[in-house]
This record gives sequence, structure tokens and C-alpha cells, in this order.
Amino acid sequence: MSELLKKMNKALGLELRAINMYAHYAAYVKGLHRLQLEPLFQSEATESMLHAATIRNAIVKHGGKCVTERDSNPINHTENYRDMLQGALDTEIKAAATYGELLQMLEDIDDRELYDSVEQIYLTELRSVEEMRLLLN
Repeated sequence: MSELLKKMNKALGLELRAINMYAHYAAYVKGLHRLQLEPLFQSEATESMLHAATIRNAIVKHGGKCVTERDSNPINHTENYRDMLQGALDTEIKAAATYGELLQMLEDIDDRELYDSVEQIYLTELRSVEEMRLLLN
């Protein structure tokens, strides 16, 4: 498998993990924080599904085989909203780094549509990093 396909599959695995993590957090967030965080976590889960679909389609387009297993990092089972936000921040930082690396790889590939799609995902991940960081502080 090419390095490009490996990196795209890494991104896909991270998105599959994020879908599960955010859905889990949305279900378990309690108290007053639920009013703000449950919709945020649901939105992030939906966003991760869209990102996963984009990357999955790109893997197929480039002749690869898509992973079906999520990234192996454990999802912390907690009802503590700060722990949830920290888990979300850590996840978004890792995703942003992965998409940044993928963007660099795509500079040498003649697929402008994929480059533009990944760039949009990367910018969304950076926005999520800042959002989680602000919510924690």
C-alpha cells in the first residue's frame, strides 16, 4: 500500500473513532453542561461522518482498500465534562496533524479536488482544536 493510502486510512480510522467518541460523550454529558455540550458533540459526530465519507471515497478512487476499524486509542468512559473536552481536544489535535501531513503528501499528486477537500477538512479540524481549547479554559 502506498504511503498516501496509509495516511488516508489513518485519517479514516481517526474519523471512525471520533464518531464513536462524540456520540458517546453526547449520551453521557450531564447537568447544566449538557445544554451546550450535547449539541456540540452531536455536531462533531456528524462532521466526522462527513469527513470519513470524503476520505473513504478518496481511498477507493485511488485504488485502496478502506479500513473498517477505528483508531485503537481508547475512548475514556466518563461523565466528567472536562475529561470529555480534554479527550475531544486530544482527538482534534491528532486529526489536525494527520490532515496536515496528508495535505503535504497531496501537493505532489495530480488530484486538485482531493487536495481542496482535505484542505477544508484540515481547516475544520483546526477550528475544532481552538473551540475545544477555548471551552477548556
